[in-house]
Amino acid sequence: MTERLYYTSEATEGHAQVIRCTEEPDGRYAIELDKTLFHPQGGGQPADKGWIAGIAVEGVSQRGEHVVHVLARPLTPGEVDMQVDKAARDVHSRWHSAGHLIGYAGEHVGWEPVKAHHWPGEGRITFVAGAQQAAIPDASALTTLIEGWKTQNLLCHTEIEEGRRQVRFGFLPAYLCGGTHVQQLGQIGPMTITGLKMKKGQLVVNYTVE
Repeated sequence: MTERLYYTSEATEGHAQVIRCTEEPDGRYAIELDKTLFHPQGGGQPADKGWIAGIAVEGVSQRGEHVVHVLARPLTPGEVDMQVDKAARDVHSRWHSAGHLIGYAGEHVGWEPVKAHHWPGEGRITFVAGAQQAAIPDASALTTLIEGWKTQNLLCHTEIEEGRRQVRFGFLPAYLCGGTHVQQLGQIGPMTITGLKMKKGQLVVNYTVE
């Protein structure tokens, strides 16, 4: 099992041990480390970018209980340096955190988030109606809620219980989440709800972050 350092640490540089290197069908190499700073693609968030032993990481994915890093060149077992692309991490964290706020706002007006896609340029949260049939919200009403929380600059809190990671901002509810987030909501910056639509009985809210 790969230890996921990004669950509890904001570090973007560190060291790890290469425990396995296997060639992929496309000629690249899958590197398994004993621990990693790299967030794999999943949970609605893109994979981190960066470098291992100075070699660009071309993909990060979860395979069973392991996180696999795809590189163009092989690595031998032993200690290596890890460096996450901080600029890319910041972008992904801002989009992911913005998605949480839309989820909170939707819940506030009677909708339950069931799916999230936090990719830059493609942000959307999908909801189903709660216990009581909720009216389709107005974008301005959701925005008012969100901007109020951002103005309070609520802090991010992370807890891990029985191997399950929960993330919340201030007094807002905790979500089970393995992604990366801003440390306080003011860091998200300007965000806009760009559309709301009903699709197959579900409410889809699209958003963007500047």
